[in-house]
Amino acid sequence: MTLLGDVDERQLIEDFRSFIKPEGRVGPGDDAAITLDGTVVTTDIVTFDRHFPAGMTYEQFGWYAAAVNFSDLAAMGARPTGFLAALALPSTLEVQAAYDIMSGIDQCAEFCGTGIVGGDTKRGPGIVAGTALGTMDDRKPMLRSGAVPGDIVAVTGPIGGPAAALTAIDHGIESEEARDSLYMPIPKMEEGVALSATGAVSSCMDLSDGLGTALNTLCKSSGVGMDIELEFIPREDYVEEISEETGVPVRDLLFDCGGEYELLFTADRGMLRKIYDAEVPFHIIGMVDDSGFPELLADGKRSRIGNGRY
Repeated sequence: MTLLGDVDERQLIEDFRSFIKPEGRVGPGDDAAITLDGTVVTTDIVTFDRHFPAGMTYEQFGWYAAAVNFSDLAAMGARPTGFLAALALPSTLEVQAAYDIMSGIDQCAEFCGTGIVGGDTKRGPGIVAGTALGTMDDRKPMLRSGAVPGDIVAVTGPIGGPAAALTAIDHGIESEEARDSLYMPIPKMEEGVALSATGAVSSCMDLSDGLGTALNTLCKSSGVGMDIELEFIPREDYVEEISEETGVPVRDLLFDCGGEYELLFTADRGMLRKIYDAEVPFHIIGMVDDSGFPELLADGKRSRIGNGRY
C-alpha cells in the first residue's frame, strides 16, 4: 500500500491529471487555469506548520497567503480581478490573530489592484486556502510550454533571498533584508502583464517552488533543455554574505529552496527589443537548447540541475 508521504507532490498532481477530465481553455498543468468564458483562476494553500517561519507575524502570513496566488496570475500575464480566502483556524487562536491574517490578505489584494470578493471560515489546524481571479484583457497567456532552442532564459529579479533568510534564521543570524524577502514576497503583477503584452515570451512560470524546480518544469513542459550560467544569476549581496557566514553554498541558496516570487521566462532573441521597450527589468541567465534538461555552467564545469527540496 502506497502512502501519501511516499509520493512527491508534483508526482501526485501528474497522477491526478492522468484520470481527471480537464476543462477550460487552459486546464491543469500551468500556473493558473483559464475557463471557457476567459476567467483566469488559481488556488493555493498555506499552513501554519509549513509556511510560518520564526519571526513572521500573522499579518505577514496573510499577505503571504494572498501573494502565492497572485504570483500565479502574474506568471500567466493576467490582471487580478478578485480574491477569495477560506480560513481554517484553531479555536485556541486569539481573535486578533485572525483579524491580522485577513488584514494581510486584504493589503496584498489591494497592492495587486483588486479586493476580496468572498471566502469562508471554519475551525481547523491553521490553513488559508486562497483563490485568485483574473483576466487576460485580450492578451495571450504565457504558458509553461512554448520554449524552443535558441530562446534566451531570463528572470525578472534577484534570486536566493528566501533561502538565505531561512538559513540565517537557522543559524541565528540577523538579516532584515533577507527576512523581508521571505515574509512579504512581492508578486510581479506589473511585470507579468507587461511581458504578456510584448508577445515575445515563449514560456513562463513563477519561482514559488524554487529555481531548480522551475527550470526542470519548463524544460519538461516545452520538451527542451537549457544551459544556465551560474555567474549570470542575479542575487542580493546578503545572499553571498549569509553563504560565507554559514558555509551553505551559494548554489544551494539559488536553486534548492522555494519562496521565490520572481518570474522565470524564455523569449525569442529576435524580439528582445519589445521587452526592453516595455521597461520590464530582467536578467538573461542562459539559453534554451535541445538537451531535454537544464544544466549549470560554473567554474568551467557542467552539471545537471535537479529539482529543489522545497
